[in-house]
Amino acid sequence: MKFFKRFGYFILTNILVMVTIGIVWSLVSHFLGVAGVNQYLPLLMAFCLVWGMGGAFISLMMSKFAAKHFYGVTIIEPNTSQPDLRNLVERVHSLSRRAKLTKMPEVGIYESPDVNAFATGPSKNNSLVAVSTGLLQKMNDSEIEGVLGHEVAHIANGDMVTMTLIQGVVNAFAMFFSRILANVIASNVEDKYRSVVHFLCVIVGDIAFTLLGSIVVNFYSRKREFRADAGSAQVSSSGNMIAALKRLQALHEAPPSREDAMATLKISGREKHGTLADLFMTHPALSDRIKALERGRSY
Repeated sequence: MKFFKRFGYFILTNILVMVTIGIVWSLVSHFLGVAGVNQYLPLLMAFCLVWGMGGAFISLMMSKFAAKHFYGVTIIEPNTSQPDLRNLVERVHSLSRRAKLTKMPEVGIYESPDVNAFATGPSKNNSLVAVSTGLLQKMNDSEIEGVLGHEVAHIANGDMVTMTLIQGVVNAFAMFFSRILANVIASNVEDKYRSVVHFLCVIVGDIAFTLLGSIVVNFYSRKREFRADAGSAQVSSSGNMIAALKRLQALHEAPPSREDAMATLKISGREKHGTLADLFMTHPALSDRIKALERGRSY
């Protein structure tokens, strides 16, 4: 499970959708006799584009539901009788108004020692900001406001839809290349094994190419993080956002907890280490984010 947490519930959901679509297509194409890729190349390209984008948008539509259940998020009612929770909702809504959001996001809390928060939802008018109990316990008020401003900025910037569009394009290419490769491999085996080999290659290819494509997705994710930091500096203050990042940096230098903190549209990430794994980071290094804010860069 740790592997999937590293890439985020969005990518996990996306892979599951992609594999399901791949299985359906393989079964349909087998029964309809659609075997030659060259002959059906336009159909294949159209299929990959439609279902690649469709798979990403299905993941987007499911994002709030998945987040609530994956992290056990409890939605806080704005009129709750608990002062601390009511104050949290009011702060999110105040920042949202400064960001010119017309509909206030839902605000939730989830039990975790992980110092983190995330924003998700299919649109600006149907969004969620969730905060971990660990963050509320280990950050002061100004640092919390910097984090909340960052998550509100993700919503105001439309990052959920932007990342979905990018993921959709990656999906289309992944589906197309996996079927081309499957056809090439299957054409070089005996006829009696061809259908099985083609089927297995499509499924493995969908997973492999989607994971490789996540390098591209995560590259853009890191760029959006810089923009969300800059957005927080506008709706809250640059000092609050820098203080929050420095707090995260200090906490990350401590022995890590068992729960991995990397997921798209979260506040936190780890420092880069100059390894291949850095390509799969959804967040820039905290030190780079702090430098960008200090220099007034928004990327």
